[in-house]
Amino acid sequence: MKEKVVLAYSGGLDTTAIIPWLKETFDYDVICCCIDCGQGNELDGLEERARLSGASKLYIEDLVDDFCDNYIVPCVQANAVYENKYLLGTSMARPAIAKRLVDIARKEGASAICHGATGKGNDQIRFELGIKALAPDIKIIAPWRMTDVWTMQSREDEIEYCKQHGIDLPFDVNHSYSRDRNIWHISHEGLELENPANEPNYDDLLVMSVTPEKAPDKAEYVTMTFEKGVPTSINGEAMKVSDIIRKLNELGGKHGIGIIDIVENRVVGMKSRGVYETPGGTILMEAHQQLEELVLDRATMEVKKEMSNKLSQIVYEGKWFTPLREAVQAFIESTQEYVTGEVKFKLYKGNITKAGTTSPYSLYSESLASFTTGDLYDHHDADGFITLFGLPLKVRAMKMAELKKNNLK
Repeated sequence: MKEKVVLAYSGGLDTTAIIPWLKETFDYDVICCCIDCGQGNELDGLEERARLSGASKLYIEDLVDDFCDNYIVPCVQANAVYENKYLLGTSMARPAIAKRLVDIARKEGASAICHGATGKGNDQIRFELGIKALAPDIKIIAPWRMTDVWTMQSREDEIEYCKQHGIDLPFDVNHSYSRDRNIWHISHEGLELENPANEPNYDDLLVMSVTPEKAPDKAEYVTMTFEKGVPTSINGEAMKVSDIIRKLNELGGKHGIGIIDIVENRVVGMKSRGVYETPGGTILMEAHQQLEELVLDRATMEVKKEMSNKLSQIVYEGKWFTPLREAVQAFIESTQEYVTGEVKFKLYKGNITKAGTTSPYSLYSESLASFTTGDLYDHHDADGFITLFGLPLKVRAMKMAELKKNNLK
């Protein structure tokens, strides 16, 4: 009986070529597993394509709600953003995919899991750290790093390889952007983006959005509610998280929200340039932060910012299934106890503008914040506070003056 391998299958040229390669090189029984994290019509025709390529079985696993509830929501609660711009769309999805690949491998009794990530990118790390953490006994096959037996170096090579194995598929040699899409975002790399000196060709590039220049000339107001840091409704309509993200994608895409052009530092040490569309995610992050401003005290917010940066690094580096991620997430969740309320904002040509925030747990006191003197604040109390708060500065200035006087500086 042949050994089984579970292939993380997208239906693209790379993973399609990998199917016959696995059979020919290792004599594996290839079981394809496509994880649906919200790719949309990219999943059309996968079953026939996998069968024509030689797979014995294809799983199409719907992980959209799991992805939203258990991976996206914790990152939104943390306001986790890598290098101040990247909202972790691909990074968050990889551990969810890795976990399901392991589940299928266990179910099928497979001895190996194969992925098509390249040896230059982050995804190889994210997939493999997840698999190692959940199934250290399962072998991992990464064809693009096996240059002694994986000899294909281009799309032309892969297309020719498929033709030699009787696989006639609708792929051509014309290069296009390298994209990764899920319900949270779509990323674009390649072509003119490989040179940071080039402006992105947004007319050809954008999929989920329009540029701010092409957005409507009229602003649109949106109201959202949150309960304990979790979004619960849009414009008065209660929805599950995945539907909220879908609706925000529609609104954000329409108004040119969440298009970023970033040169980021990959885990493997190199810089890469990409354009990301995250219309709904950008709105959701902004709305959540808008509510937190109202309900979190200063000291908690300071530490939470540090933990947010730490979580973004953990997720970006593929370390989801670690005690550190669990500990950081536990802290983040504790801060969300009172992040409940309503957020209103205005969308207009790439901008999200506040239009009012309310919460039963708001720490904002109008009597304290106003210029009139309230019962809780005596202006004279500031004298002693400033004296003590500024004491280190005063002592240092006195010491420096003394040194200067004695010509010791």
